[in-house]
Amino acid sequence: MDRVIEKKTWNTKRLLTIAGVTGIILLIAGSIYFTSGKSKLDVNTERLTVSEIKKGPFQEFIPVNGVVMPLTTIYLDASDGGRVEQKYVEDGARLKKGDPIIRLSNTDLELSLANEETAVYANQTQMQISHNQAQQNTITKLNNMADVDIAFKEAERLYKLDKELYSKKAIGLQDYQSAQNQYQYQLSRKKLASQILSQDTAVVKQQERQTKEQFAQMKNTLDLLRKKVSDLTVRAPIDGQLTSFDAEIGQNKTKGEHLGQIDVLSGFKVRVSVEEHYISRVFTGLKGDFQFADKTYRLVIKKVFTQVVNGQFQVDMAFVGPTPSGIRKGQTLQVRLALSDETTALLLPKGGFYQQTGGNWIFKVSDDGKKAYKVDIQINRQSPDYYELMSGLKEGDKVITSSYETYGDIQELVLKK
Repeated sequence: MDRVIEKKTWNTKRLLTIAGVTGIILLIAGSIYFTSGKSKLDVNTERLTVSEIKKGPFQEFIPVNGVVMPLTTIYLDASDGGRVEQKYVEDGARLKKGDPIIRLSNTDLELSLANEETAVYANQTQMQISHNQAQQNTITKLNNMADVDIAFKEAERLYKLDKELYSKKAIGLQDYQSAQNQYQYQLSRKKLASQILSQDTAVVKQQERQTKEQFAQMKNTLDLLRKKVSDLTVRAPIDGQLTSFDAEIGQNKTKGEHLGQIDVLSGFKVRVSVEEHYISRVFTGLKGDFQFADKTYRLVIKKVFTQVVNGQFQVDMAFVGPTPSGIRKGQTLQVRLALSDETTALLLPKGGFYQQTGGNWIFKVSDDGKKAYKVDIQINRQSPDYYELMSGLKEGDKVITSSYETYGDIQELVLKK
């Protein structure tokens, strides 16, 4: 009789198979663990910068350089070229309005003035001659009109008389028609003389008007030339200080060449240079401040120059409140230009970590201070000292803000003292 042999559940082949599969799984898991960055690194805390997340006032601003400038500057340019004949003052002089600064000579301009003066005087003489001739001509026509008028009146008297005598048959038809013809002739003469006199009056008035307009135009040209010659002596247009003055005796200056400038000393402004990528966020009314002599002074943007030069554009800022005593033209100021109003926010101190993380994550220190691990964060605006933290951390958390350059893909730091 056959005996039933029981089949073993855990035979050697099965055990080897399970062991092999388990080994493969462990190998894969270990590979995933180590290649996924789930590694640790011992770090000496003395080499780290640990910062605390705090809640406080935040204002986005950028540090910029500003140069102190006069509130008003008037530029002096040569209206006409010429040779420097005389210098009345030197650079830096304090001037009153109208004070002479420099005298130029321009032979061509002075010769043009002399020719124009001669032409104006000649025209004026010719105008007087023409006026006298017109007056004589008018007098002649008036005398002729007087003669014609007398002849007409005499012919009219005889005509009326002969007409009455003819009606009474006292004279013949021949005498009456002769008187009538003489009357019609003198009447025509009078109308023609009146018309000639009227036309002469209109022509004389038109000629006088045209002559006066021509003379006025010549006189304006003469006045302009006189002003141009007068402007060869450059004078201060306003009270102020002469700066950037560059001229020497005998030097030739071309038309439009810059001679210097007058700085009005009634106040100062600050001209600030700003990086071009802020141009859409900078506008009039934004405020800033700077430190001077251990005091804080405030500024406000009054004008924005939108032209970009060498990656920067400029703005003019005016002082809000008193101007610092002792401040000088050309002085450079470190200005904090505010791009937003002050708000309360979570503050993350700036540090080298940003270069490796881009502000997307950071190492957060555990409560016991023995390790630090990665956490995702979100930051928004920034100031020179802080980032505005939007999520990922809370007030009181401690984070590592020093550089992560040597950490690679390390997920956890073991902090050693």
